Amino acid sequence: MLWRERRRQLTFIRYIAVGNEVHPSDAAAPQVLPAMQNILNALNSVNAGGQIKVSTAIDSSLITNSFPPSNGVFSDTSYMTPIINFLTSNGSPLLLNVYPYFSYTGNEQSISLNYALFTAPGTVVTDTNNKLQYQNLFDALVDSVYAALAKAGAPNTVIVVSESGWPSAGGDAATVDNAGTYYKNLIGHVKQGTPLKPGQGLETYLFEMFDEDNKQGAPTEQHFGIFTPAQQPKYGQLNL
Repeated sequence: MLWRERRRQLTFIRYIAVGNEVHPSDAAAPQVLPAMQNILNALNSVNAGGQIKVSTAIDSSLITNSFPPSNGVFSDTSYMTPIINFLTSNGSPLLLNVYPYFSYTGNEQSISLNYALFTAPGTVVTDTNNKLQYQNLFDALVDSVYAALAKAGAPNTVIVVSESGWPSAGGDAATVDNAGTYYKNLIGHVKQGTPLKPGQGLETYLFEMFDEDNKQGAPTEQHFGIFTPAQQPKYGQLNL
C-alpha cells in the first residue's frame, strides 16, 4: 500500500529541472549533464523515469543570431549539444525561460512596447528566410530556440516555457497595466503555438505566484508576482 501511495504522489511531478539558467561559463556548467543523468537513474530505479522528465531550464541569452528567428543558433554547442542529446534520448522537453520584458528594455530603440506586450495591430517582423510573420516578441524568442534545436539535430524536441512574466514596478515599462496586459495576452496566446510550430500549444508557466518583496537584485525582481505578498490579486481574473 505504501508503494502505491508513493507512486501516486510521484505522478504529480511532471518535470525536474537540473539547474536554472546555467551558462556555459558558470562553474556549475560541467555538472549539469551528469546531475541530469543521476536524477534520471534515481527515477528509473523506482520505475518513474517514464513519468517524470528530467531537463534543465535555459534562457534566451544562450541563443545568438536570433534576428530573424530562423537564424537562431546555440552560442556554445559544446555545452548544449550533449544536453540536447540527453533530452532527445529520453523524450524530455527543453525548459525555456522567456522574458520579452528584458529583451524590450535592453533594446527599446529597435523593439516596440506593443510588440513585447502582444498588442501590436499587425505583423512587426517578417523572417526573410522562411517568410514567417511575427506579431509578438514572445513567439520570435521561442522560435529562435526551435531554430537552434533544429540546427543541433533535434527539430522535434518540445519546448516547455518554464518561466515567463512581466514586472509591475521597479523599472522602465514596469507597471501594473503593462504587466496585467502581458499576463492576460500570454495566457490567451500560447495555445495556438508559434509561427514555426502553428497549432502546437506551448505548455507555459507564469513567473511568479507572489511578489518577492525581500528579493535581492534589480528592483523589478521584487514585482513579478500575480499576487502581492499579502495574497491580494494584482490583475483580477486571469483565467488560469
